[in-house]
Amino acid sequence: MSRLFVPDPPGEETGSTEADVVIVGGGPAGLTAAIYTSRETLGTILLEQRQCGGLPLTTDIVENYPGFPEGITGSDLVARMKDQASRFGTEIVEFGEVERTDRENDRIVVAGSGREYQAGAVVVASGSVPKKLDVPGEEEFVGKGVSYCAVCDGPFYKDRDVAVIGCGNSGLQEGMFLLDYVRSVTFVEFLPEMTGAKILQDRLRKREGTTFLLNHALTAIEGEDFVESITVRDRETGEERKVEVSGVFIYAGFQPNTAFLQGVAELSSDGYVRTDEEMRTSAPGIFAAGDVRVKKIRQITTACSDGTIAALSASEYLRDGRSKG
Repeated sequence: MSRLFVPDPPGEETGSTEADVVIVGGGPAGLTAAIYTSRETLGTILLEQRQCGGLPLTTDIVENYPGFPEGITGSDLVARMKDQASRFGTEIVEFGEVERTDRENDRIVVAGSGREYQAGAVVVASGSVPKKLDVPGEEEFVGKGVSYCAVCDGPFYKDRDVAVIGCGNSGLQEGMFLLDYVRSVTFVEFLPEMTGAKILQDRLRKREGTTFLLNHALTAIEGEDFVESITVRDRETGEERKVEVSGVFIYAGFQPNTAFLQGVAELSSDGYVRTDEEMRTSAPGIFAAGDVRVKKIRQITTACSDGTIAALSASEYLRDGRSKG
């Protein structure tokens, strides 16, 4: 299958760039899709609004990715994926916001940051971002004690007391990382029980400096210039208590990055992309993969699986279109 895309000459800026496939998102799903489309000799451009890597960049050790029995850091894992995609010819464009997606005849236009990319097929792998709780003090203390990334900010809290809000896999994994630095971690979970993996629960319960407040709701984050405490409410008794902490790490779920697909492809009520088993969206030529789509399990391995299927489906879509042409 021949390439349509030829890179722009160095130093020359044009308003529009052609590709066979444009991939939106540089996490595991997008990078896997890029590896496959590039190996299919399809001209592939990958657009990432920040730095390639996605959520694994905020994960210390990944222990459940096959092939790494001793575990691997999230940053090392995605760096290998990025190198592999580049080696097969993917053009990677980082730090560019995707603002809209349109269709012009048989081409799909992805636009943002003052530039347009036109392609025969698009794979949306734009992932998700941490949800905010919108409790008093959260917005005020972002960067002053409130964080959504323990790997990024944990070392700043050496020998201090912190709170982790949410006891899913992310909260427990990041809490485990924090315990290498902080004096104590108070885990606050809205539900009556933790939802994270049992192995993580067992490990944490054996660690010193851990307190678990299950069936509790965070109601406020307090302080003057920096975080000094949180207030939580027992959801059964209604009793409130104040917990003195210097940092609050929030893991309350995620929201998908799909604003640029509004009115283009069918989305769920909470903004996730609906696809079939071949990763096809309701819009012809647009496929979706990874955490951005409606699904039950969101893991690095499932993101890679989605990326593989989306890439091969996009390749088939382009091949069928050319054969009919």
